[in-house]
Amino acid sequence: MGDVRGFLEVERKTSGYRPVSERVKDHKDVTVPLSDEDSRKQASRCMDCGTPFCHWGCPVGNYIPEWNDLMWRGQWGKAFQLLSAANNFPEITGRVCPAICEYACVLGINDDPVTVKENELALVEYAFSNGLIKPCPPEARTGKTVAVIGSGPAGLACADELNKAGHQVTVFEKDDKPGGILRYGIPDFKLEKWVIDRRVEIMKEEGIKFITLVEVGKDYETKKLIEQYDSICLTGGSRVPRDIKIEGRDLRGIHFAMDYLTQENRRVSGETMEKGKIITASGKKVVVIGGGDTGSDCVGMANRQRAHRIVQIEVLPKPAEERTEQCPWPAYPHIFKTTSSHEEGCERKWSVLTKKFIGENGKIKKLSCVKIEFENVPGNKRPVMKEISGSTFEIEADLILFAVGFVHPQHQGLLKDAGVALDDQGNVEVDADFMTSVDKVFSAGDMRNGQSLVVRAIADGRCAARKIDKYLNSPVENSEGANA
Repeated sequence: MGDVRGFLEVERKTSGYRPVSERVKDHKDVTVPLSDEDSRKQASRCMDCGTPFCHWGCPVGNYIPEWNDLMWRGQWGKAFQLLSAANNFPEITGRVCPAICEYACVLGINDDPVTVKENELALVEYAFSNGLIKPCPPEARTGKTVAVIGSGPAGLACADELNKAGHQVTVFEKDDKPGGILRYGIPDFKLEKWVIDRRVEIMKEEGIKFITLVEVGKDYETKKLIEQYDSICLTGGSRVPRDIKIEGRDLRGIHFAMDYLTQENRRVSGETMEKGKIITASGKKVVVIGGGDTGSDCVGMANRQRAHRIVQIEVLPKPAEERTEQCPWPAYPHIFKTTSSHEEGCERKWSVLTKKFIGENGKIKKLSCVKIEFENVPGNKRPVMKEISGSTFEIEADLILFAVGFVHPQHQGLLKDAGVALDDQGNVEVDADFMTSVDKVFSAGDMRNGQSLVVRAIADGRCAARKIDKYLNSPVENSEGANA
């Protein structure tokens, strides 16, 4: 390593946030990145640990110790070559990844872990700023064609890898711009959309064709698509939201989180919203049901819309502040997290179960809730939820947002028309080679795995691309049964 004493002499330093009073007035990135020199010093903290568990923890298998070492030595170009060898879009994961690698960092056993995520972002932005990232079309084409359905992280990664292999790739996207959940589900204050546009333009110059505003299975016949292309990869994500079907569900003012976030992301990008269908938190008492990242994004969006009050409730108990015996190093721990959105203003409640929605004149007015606890019951693998007697209470609300995850991909249309088999969870079933039950049709990302992280979707898209490339290059039998 460049500085074997770096972790002993340099303290962990992370990017800060813009002042709350400033950032809630816009939708720009909330962070204030470190200087290149500070990032170089942070890279020096990556110790010569022998067994880099950060590499094990990273879904894309980033060469973290190696490029940290090169950053520290000032060899940013070589460092970026290593970074891009494992990750197609470090400018995205460097902004929205939960940094699983950092929780697996060996230094984190008894000290603050290396700032891997922020070093990654500093490295890729240095590469962009210094002209190290340029369109690089493949030197030769194979003559094989691939259609990628969906332009989220899995679809983009799959398309990028297949294009590099020389195949002609066409990406179909039902929305008006590529990006999928990256563009329409993640707020600009976490991921500004010029970041996506910059990368998509490079991919276009490298030969990837993007067809937007076309929903396969609706605007484009699925059977025709399968006939036209040598291979298909389904990467449409897991987009059917989990509902809370209790008394009062039909009241006005209750929405899915993704409908709310998508609409506001479109508005921020300059699209005109249809009057009467706008979901806004302005001046309202907002309750976000769900304590994960999507719920946090709703909190941040509601703060920017000047909500009167924001309450976020979660059915699970409040997480521990530090690792517990149930989640030892180097596993990714479920611990208490305060996001930039929470810092902007939000009341948080845990161990709360919503029992019914109460309205007036057809509009939501409040929630009836009860406190719960989880008990270990002999014979049950998981703790059993139990309501606490006498703990019923109400929360006033003008707007309720469900941020409780997704159940599976949309079945109607593409999946039904293609005739692919589904697993017990309703996701697309594939074999060890990522192929579905239909010949030459593959699947990757949340559509086959269920709801997960952006970085896992990228990793899955890369793996699927390798299997598709192998399939396209494998010998086929001609009409006489001989290998062609």
